[in-house]
Amino acid sequence: MSSTGSPHTGEQYDDAFTASDDREIGVGPHPGPWPVGPEYDPELLAHGDRRNVTDRYRYWTREAIVADLDTRRHGFHVAVENWQHDFNIGSVVRTANAFLAGEVHIVGRRRWNRRGAMVTDRYQHVRHHDSVATLAAYAAEQGLAVIGIDNLPGAVPIETFEMPERCVLLFGQEGPGLTPEAWEHAAAVCSIAQYGSTRSINAGAAAAIAMHTWIRRHAAPGV
Repeated sequence: MSSTGSPHTGEQYDDAFTASDDREIGVGPHPGPWPVGPEYDPELLAHGDRRNVTDRYRYWTREAIVADLDTRRHGFHVAVENWQHDFNIGSVVRTANAFLAGEVHIVGRRRWNRRGAMVTDRYQHVRHHDSVATLAAYAAEQGLAVIGIDNLPGAVPIETFEMPERCVLLFGQEGPGLTPEAWEHAAAVCSIAQYGSTRSINAGAAAAIAMHTWIRRHAAPGV
């Protein structure tokens, strides 16, 4: 998990979600009377909450938000190969947070570009693996099937695939896709149907489609 800190010492500003126009995002100081509970942060209540969180979590501490999310996380995990500092990883992490993935796994280089995550990695468990083999070993220990996502010969259509409830959705890098090692360790590799002239879609978009495929199969709407 990313490190935590008091919003008045930086989080309130680092975690701010700004719009492209002059609108203020979030809420200002709580008008009172203040809600009572260990989940509420007095400094956010006093100064306002401009973070990129849903209304459900306004004025909550980050620790309280993560603890609540942990009671509801889904049975799928997301893994991304990171051999060339793929700029799409941040977008994948943001989508994993939106769909409440169990964990996000970074395979390969430890450092990744967090800009596209829009600070959602603060609320998402992120685990690093040196290789696909170590990811696969972890998945086996946790009872998770490794499901690769790639549009190459040998892949099965994700539209008709029976997505297991306990799984790791594994994505390759933008361009080269999954490595041979990833194909070797995957229980199955799924393709996403395309109908236009482009050879591939953005890795972040592919990740969103795959995660929502799991959601449609295993999660009730709005839960």
